Amino acid sequence: MAFDGITIANLVKELNETIINGRISKIAQPENDELLLTIKGNSGQVRLLLSASASLPLIYLTQNNKPSPLTAPNFCMLLRKHIANGKITRICQPGMERIINFEIEHLNELGDICRKKMIVELMGKHSNIIFCNEEDMIIDSIKHISAQVSSVREVLPGRTYFIPKTQEKSNPLEADQESFWAKVYGKPLPVQKAIYTSYTGISPMIASELCFRANIDGDRPAQALSEEEKLHLFHHFSWLAEDIAEGKFAPNIIKNGKEPIDFAGVELKQYADYTTIRYDSMSEVLETFYAAKNVYTRIRQKSVDLRKVVATVLERSRKKYDLQMKQLKDTEKREKYKVYGELIHTYGYGLEENARKLDALNYYTNEMISIPLDPQLTALENAQKYFDKYNKLKRTFEALTKLIEETKEEILHLESISTSLDIAASEDDLAQIKDELIQFGYIKKRQTGKKTKSKSKPFHYISSDGYHIYVGKNNFQNDELTFKFAAGNDWWFHAKGMPGSHVLVKTNGDELPDRTFEEAGRLAAYYSKGRENDKVEIDYLEKKNVKKPNGSKPGFVVYYTNYSLVASPDITDLKPVTE
Repeated sequence: MAFDGITIANLVKELNETIINGRISKIAQPENDELLLTIKGNSGQVRLLLSASASLPLIYLTQNNKPSPLTAPNFCMLLRKHIANGKITRICQPGMERIINFEIEHLNELGDICRKKMIVELMGKHSNIIFCNEEDMIIDSIKHISAQVSSVREVLPGRTYFIPKTQEKSNPLEADQESFWAKVYGKPLPVQKAIYTSYTGISPMIASELCFRANIDGDRPAQALSEEEKLHLFHHFSWLAEDIAEGKFAPNIIKNGKEPIDFAGVELKQYADYTTIRYDSMSEVLETFYAAKNVYTRIRQKSVDLRKVVATVLERSRKKYDLQMKQLKDTEKREKYKVYGELIHTYGYGLEENARKLDALNYYTNEMISIPLDPQLTALENAQKYFDKYNKLKRTFEALTKLIEETKEEILHLESISTSLDIAASEDDLAQIKDELIQFGYIKKRQTGKKTKSKSKPFHYISSDGYHIYVGKNNFQNDELTFKFAAGNDWWFHAKGMPGSHVLVKTNGDELPDRTFEEAGRLAAYYSKGRENDKVEIDYLEKKNVKKPNGSKPGFVVYYTNYSLVASPDITDLKPVTE
């Protein structure tokens, strides 16, 4: 999985075929480190997503829109001022760097033609979007980098833009046999590492692919290769460089079963044992591969505080549960003390004074037992002493039994909230989970004025046979779906014995086909704690047989008769309805 120079080269070719000479009609900044440009060209309107996220830098063409903040950030306003309705005249990649330069022509306030540059650097945590004038002076950037942050280069208004040369790497498109020999085979490194540390835009994955094509172990020392092996590897390197220079790309995603594990702009022969899905464009590859990961990454970042709260309280509750169970085990001796008291009452009349034990027949088991006695007490007092111990442990047992049940319910509730955080897909989903944590006292409520109604809604799918399926994202939605939205003859699904979403199929009074049951089961498996398992057992029954005990926590239900099926948590062929 590498957003490397080859991927960038593929994208630059695609952008030049699609949006060159197009006009920028809209500029939005959906996230602090992300831009969405709407571009109108000869082939129609498209959107260009530019993300400088440290964890997930991206650029690709898309038809999808994203909601923007009510007040546009300063960088977005600056771009609107300068290049709104500007014309993209040139798109290029310097060398094989992970950089794309956009040259944009626009009219200033006086109607004169001006030129600006927007430079997108896709370099992991160093990613940035930098806006410059024609002379490469930085006007502004989506991230400001001061000298305190980087000693290599400042990215601030007024500074001159340049590409930092932090590593001595060469452009692979300019490599010849002599330089390749010196750079790669002259290093005391494994051959695979020697390749990607010598040339710009070559990722470890591509270096591994080159070694595979040349039938060479990438972990072998570069200096240990034979002359024939060295020449063979160089030929494969040259052929790849020629394909890149000529724009011969093969965008694809590699899948292990249903799971996407890698992508590239060239064919990956090292993954022959996996499934290769080919696409017409690199944008489609990136959008497909990263769409889910992008949402997941951002929501994970924004849910960190809630996760900490849940994890802390859950750990505390589990420790409390373990302690209560240990204390409960200690009460198991209570019945023994009761028997001791009864046997002393029965046989104690013949005890000698200062006796230290009583040997008696236990008429409950018909066995002889020896009962320890306090020699300072009478038989009656010894019996009473054991009865007191019995009563104390009995009271402790009764109290602990109730407390353990409450603690267990709390753990199940917190685990269900943790699962809700795992499947949250938007900030509205997180807000609803936060409301639940506030309601149950896990988070202190802050007075923030008028309460806004949550916009979070359950997931909505339509089965292959046309039936509407709804999936609760959290406990509040689970209760709403099951006890307010559902009709009595609708079918209800839930992962057996683990936290998960309530899944509801609206039947409209019909008898559901088997395929709809199977698809609803897969949704229940995916939106549960067992989503990483190969198979998950699913309970399903008509909604009218699902009950909610009085006073129980949100999302908690009981049922006594149900059917079961085993489902795979794979929903790649099921797409949610966008509403």
